[in-house]
Order: sequence, then C-alpha cells, then structure tokens
Amino acid sequence: MLTAKPAYAQAGVNQVDADEAVDAIVRGLRTISLGRASRQILPSGHFANVIRLSNKFGIALSTDGVGTKLLVAEQLGRYDTVGIDCIAMNVNDVICVGAEPLALLDYIAIEHADPQVCEAIGIGLARGAEMAGIEIPGGELAQLGDMVKGFDLAGACFGVVHPEKIVAGEKIRPSDVIIGLPSKGLHANGYTLARKALEGIPLDSDPDGRLGRSLGEVLIEPTEIYVKAVMELLGSGLEVHGLAHITSLGFDNLLRLHKKEVKYRIDNPLPVPPIFELIRERAHVDDEEMHEVFNMGCGFCCIVSETDEEAALSLLRQFYPGASRIGCVLEGPHEVERL
Repeated sequence: MLTAKPAYAQAGVNQVDADEAVDAIVRGLRTISLGRASRQILPSGHFANVIRLSNKFGIALSTDGVGTKLLVAEQLGRYDTVGIDCIAMNVNDVICVGAEPLALLDYIAIEHADPQVCEAIGIGLARGAEMAGIEIPGGELAQLGDMVKGFDLAGACFGVVHPEKIVAGEKIRPSDVIIGLPSKGLHANGYTLARKALEGIPLDSDPDGRLGRSLGEVLIEPTEIYVKAVMELLGSGLEVHGLAHITSLGFDNLLRLHKKEVKYRIDNPLPVPPIFELIRERAHVDDEEMHEVFNMGCGFCCIVSETDEEAALSLLRQFYPGASRIGCVLEGPHEVERL
C-alpha cells in the first residue's frame, strides 16, 4: 500500500493527497446521469478506458501530461523533445488495454505564446507521433499569463480495440510470468523529487563521471514509446494477460490490472540506471520510496502465460535486447512483492 513518504512530500508532491483527490473527483463523476446505459466498458482505475460503440468496436481513451520535466527543458532551453514525452505518456497508457493508438490532441497552456518555443514543441510532437504511428489532427494553445508561468503540455489519446480483445488483467493467473521492458531513465515521472535532489549540480556536468554524459542530457532524455513492440506482441497469437505502464508508483502500477486475487513477485529486476542511484544518495531516499516514485529502469511490463515466456521474450528482444523476465504471478494477497 502506498504511504506518505518524506522526501517526495517535502519536495512538494504528496501522493496520498493526490490519490484522495482523484477518488473525490471519481465520486463526483459517478453522479453523471445520461438516461441510458453507460457505454464505458472498464471500471475506473485502469491506465485507459474503453467506450463501446458496437459489439465489434470500442474507442480507448487516456490523457496525461509531461509534468515538471518541462522545467528542465526550460533550464536547458531545449523544447524539441518534450513533445515525445507527451506522446509517450499517453500512447503507453492506451496500449495497456490492448488498443491500437490512432490519434492525439495536444493542449499547450503557456504564459506568452513564443513561436520559436512552440515550433520546437511541435517538432517533438511530430517525432513522437511518427514513433507511435499516430496522427495529431488538432489541439489547443491557450495563453494564460495570469495563471501559468512558463508552459504546460498535455494530451488526450484515442485508440481502437475490439471489446472482446480488451486486455485488462482478468485473465492473469498464478504461474504467469512478468516481462520487463527497459526504460530510458526517469521518463516523465518523479521530476519534482529529482530536481530537488540534484539541485546545485550543473546541468552540463557529469557528477564523478558516473552518468556517461551530462546531467542535462540524462534528464531531458525522452520517454520510451512502447507501441510497436506491444502491438507486435498482441498480434502474435501469444497469451498476453496483462500490460502495465510503469510510471509513478513504480511496480505498484501492476495493482491497477483487474485481477485482484493474485500477488506480483518481482525477483529479478532490470538493471537500475545510475541516475536513480545519484538521486537516492543526494536525497537520502530509502529503497521503498524510490520504487514508489520512479520506474527504476523498467518502463513497461507484459504479463504472459508461462508457456509463452520464451516466445514472448524472443519477440520483445527484437525491439528491446534488454527485455527480461523480472518476476511471476503467485496466489496470494493483492500486492507487489519485491525480493
């Protein structure tokens, strides 16, 4: 269970408060009365949801933003990669229900519209769209100088899925294996804590030579887009029982899958990139909180049948040579166990 942790809360983000706020919003949404049966297929809480249009067609929906990683972009004066983050954070959620992402609408709230900054953001959005195989048919730019300092970037993603082919986790069973796909560092989560921990280190430096490149380059590295690998896996005929985008909350994101009678054991995690160890040391954060805030080197999980483990690994390693079995599903209480 997630608990309030001192480092992240002191940096300015109280995840417990955020969870309670989301619950409050959902309570309000439950009062919606349309005078007809709901077309929503999944209960709230998954990475995305699906609206049924017919027995053979559903629209998958998700929305997300880039967060305070944008402050790093502003510090570096580099705006051509955050659009990739915006695409990634959205499409990686949509594929978690087995849907193929089709399009994204972007929303930019900005203090003062700067054509050069907006052009650079557009370049990143275009690059991310190509990587994800989606279109961006429209969006919105709002000048909110009285409300916004700098800018914010978010998107809403739309995909398609046959209602009978939705992957929500119900088919997960003990003996399934968990395959982890490597991240590219922090992705777009935990930057409030990361920026606080790394404050004072010049962005053009490499502390003790441990990162292999400048700190700024590590922090601005775009979020990985997992669409092509996951779509290939879904179309392979292998038994895919669950898909999880590992963002804030770390491996606890597995608990968002709709199988409640199992335990997820992580016993062979992927290698942890050095940026996480640097943050841990400077912020004096314990291992539990690090795993609640960051992806710790694993950006996505695929849960497959034990009998399909080798075939799934072979397929996924064509995209990610570092893909590996990181754990398994067991009978037990609904929790994540890290060994």
